[in-house]
Amino acid sequence: MADVDVLVVGAGPVGLTAAAELRRHGVDCRIVDRLATPDPYAKAIGIVPRTLEVWEAMGLVHRVLDEAVPHLGQLVYIDGKPRPRVELTLPPEISYPFATLPQYETERLLAEHLAGFGTEVERAVELRSLEPRPDGVDVVLARADGSTERLRARYVVGCDGAHSLVRRSAGLTFEGDALPEQYMIGDVEVDWELPAGYSMRSVKLDANGEVDDMVVCIPMPGVRRYWLSMLRREAGADGEDVPGAPDGTALGAGDGRGLDLGQIQAVLDRLSPEVTTASTLRWSSTFRTSHRLVDRYRNGRVFVAGDAAHIQPPIGGQGLNTGVQDAYNLAWKLALTVRGLATDDLLDSYHAERHPIAREVVGRTVRHAANVRRAGAGPLNNGNDTETAMLRQAQLLVAYPDSPLTQPRPADHGPEAGPVPGDRAPDCRGLLSDLATYPRRLFDLLRTPRHVLLLFAGAEHASGEGAARLEACAAEARRAAHGLLDAYVVTAAEVPEDARPVGLRPPRVRDAAGEFRAAYAPRDGEAVLIRPDGHLSGRFHCAVPDHLTAHLRRTFA
Repeated sequence: MADVDVLVVGAGPVGLTAAAELRRHGVDCRIVDRLATPDPYAKAIGIVPRTLEVWEAMGLVHRVLDEAVPHLGQLVYIDGKPRPRVELTLPPEISYPFATLPQYETERLLAEHLAGFGTEVERAVELRSLEPRPDGVDVVLARADGSTERLRARYVVGCDGAHSLVRRSAGLTFEGDALPEQYMIGDVEVDWELPAGYSMRSVKLDANGEVDDMVVCIPMPGVRRYWLSMLRREAGADGEDVPGAPDGTALGAGDGRGLDLGQIQAVLDRLSPEVTTASTLRWSSTFRTSHRLVDRYRNGRVFVAGDAAHIQPPIGGQGLNTGVQDAYNLAWKLALTVRGLATDDLLDSYHAERHPIAREVVGRTVRHAANVRRAGAGPLNNGNDTETAMLRQAQLLVAYPDSPLTQPRPADHGPEAGPVPGDRAPDCRGLLSDLATYPRRLFDLLRTPRHVLLLFAGAEHASGEGAARLEACAAEARRAAHGLLDAYVVTAAEVPEDARPVGLRPPRVRDAAGEFRAAYAPRDGEAVLIRPDGHLSGRFHCAVPDHLTAHLRRTFA
């Protein structure tokens, strides 16, 4: 018998997300971290809109919104001359903007959220060894007092960073290479009058048009507080060597010496568009990034996520956000498996879905890093389609079209027919329910650890035999999902309110604003199935409920 269902190794944002989601799904877990106290450094600070959507579904977003600040755009200067401002503007139906939050604050909020489920991080506890077995994973943990603990976990999730012992012990490879650029970073305050909420990128080009000097300043919570990333030159402004930049494999994996305030001031003296003084140095480091990708996200009962699975240049803050979504994708599948409700191969979908996403992110950030070195362009101002680049940077285009859990795209599903299976489920507003006098959002209905089935009722399915077909379809789906499915009838705005008696199951919501119809383009009598991680699993017609139930059996035993 196992001592714990799931052991999570590493209590950064990814490990904390995995543990919190496992607990929200009702699974017992432990989470350990070798550090006695969390790192007090900003490190990764960029929060993309999709991660805020994930944290909303988890029940955490209101805390984040109180602590984070919006990232509105970027001011660009080349050779001291201003270039067009980059606005981080998203379509109005997107609920959240880009934001910044120091990593230590992200970890604090996630740890407090996890504690609400009765689970605390076990600190100063280091993984000493891990040995996978057919029926569990044998683990040895070491504590700061020299004591050790042997335990068996049913599953282990390695969120222990780029040098992951979990990954090595599971026999997973981590291929890639170091990038030639070396960087310096600092967490400081500056007294310039540049617009608040905007980052600033300033570069100087050499005679060949390549970047010779660069600084990127990203706003953080606080008064004129910025996270500075600077291209390391051969020597500091004072003629002395800048502290060495080792081959770090994660942001901030520097030599520990960092920079002093004078060295950072020298960079600003060369590159700032305004005369400014840096102060209140909280942290600095020098580092060289790598790009690496694990060959498999899973080996038997052992999984990896976050930096343990992929590392990439810190362009656009993709690393932390991709890792959080790794954990979000895995947790609901692992929970169903632990509870004995999943198909035998459900856990294989974790690699099938997340490995291609990480491969794309790594490749894209490596290309952006090369563009930055050649011309000083950022990921959103390098000549590509700006709207698509913005949505991709926001991670709103992440999709799983080739997943074994995704219904094949219907042949007649054109570009105007709404999201296809595998896509992220878009939000919509203006839904009215029988017991709320205020409009609701679709994301309110998706804030659940269950699958959600949305059955659209136009004129044909609002009453009578059509309504009965919707109800029967929902009942069959709930049985196939072992009851772990919430169903709603979404009625068109023009359907009379008394077409369906109040109080029937499934409950109804009225698409009063027409946003659901605009976003999903549903056919009358269509059922849209959404997974616990907010991605469409399939679209079905309620007249043939067997197709829906057969599809659910890809997930549920």
